Amino acid sequence: MSIWEYANPRKFMSLSGAVLPWVTALAVAMVVGGLIWGFFFTPNDFRQGSTVKIIYIHVPAAIMGSGTWFMMLAASLVWVIRRHHVSALAAKAAAPVGMVFTLIGLFTGAVWGQPMWGTWWEWDPRLTAFLILFLFYLGYMALWAAVENPDTAADLTAVLCLVGTVFAVISRYAILFWNQGLHQGASLSMDAEENVADVFAYPLWICIIGFGLLFICLVLLRTRTEIRARRLSALIAQERMA
Repeated sequence: MSIWEYANPRKFMSLSGAVLPWVTALAVAMVVGGLIWGFFFTPNDFRQGSTVKIIYIHVPAAIMGSGTWFMMLAASLVWVIRRHHVSALAAKAAAPVGMVFTLIGLFTGAVWGQPMWGTWWEWDPRLTAFLILFLFYLGYMALWAAVENPDTAADLTAVLCLVGTVFAVISRYAILFWNQGLHQGASLSMDAEENVADVFAYPLWICIIGFGLLFICLVLLRTRTEIRARRLSALIAQERMA
């Protein structure tokens, strides 16, 4: 069995319909469990106090905000190379999800940064790149809406996705490119000196996994909606021609 078999809309609908309830239940359990553990059963940080607990929303949302764009890039490349419509629709479906995650990351970052830095916003390289990534999400969705032919829209948004990947990379790894800036280092790292304490790291990992599963759930749901919308458009077009 080849993975490309699931590029067939009918097979995709069958498989996604079977796994969606399980992924949804697991996502809800892990997100809720991780947030309860993090907010109610971890101590305050000796420097940041209770403000540190926003990490359980900010870090997973920021990871998914940039990670979603890489998923869109992969799906767009599959469309360009293999011309599988499901991959193009999956990229389209993921964009609003990634945009919301990015917006959550920007908002929670401002809430976290204000008491730590004394300002709601700083033109830090990583923050600026993340803001530009958010604007790319808006542009990507606007381009899909502006182009009437879906195949042409898929081609053009694939090019935009490739360009926007630069800012997705920068927003994720800017801390490695520039030493200056207010933004702190990675919360989870292979370097024990940078990594947060285990008491914070364990529930944080649960939240990250939960947000990842939530992303899968939302993208599957939205892709199924896009496929149904494409089928409905085709039926309407056939009726008009009849």
